[in-house]
Amino acid sequence: MDIVLQGLVLMGFGMGFVLAFLALLIVVTLVSMKVVAKFDSILPQDAPKKKPAAAASGNDDANIALAIAVALG
Repeated sequence: MDIVLQGLVLMGFGMGFVLAFLALLIVVTLVSMKVVAKFDSILPQDAPKKKPAAAASGNDDANIALAIAVALG
C-alpha cells in the first residue's frame, strides 16, 4: 500500500508541475500580447495585397472533358 501512496504523490507533483507550467505560459502569453500591442504603432502596417485577377479561361469545357477522360481512363 505504501508504493501506491508514493505513486499518487508522484502523480500529484507531476500534474502540479504541468499545471504551474501551463499557467505560467498563459501569463507570459498575455503579457507579451499587451507589450506587443503597445509598440504596434511603431511599425507601419503593410497594405493588403490585391490578388491578381484570375484570367478568364475560354476553354473550360475542354479542361473538364480532359479531366473526365483522365479520371476514366
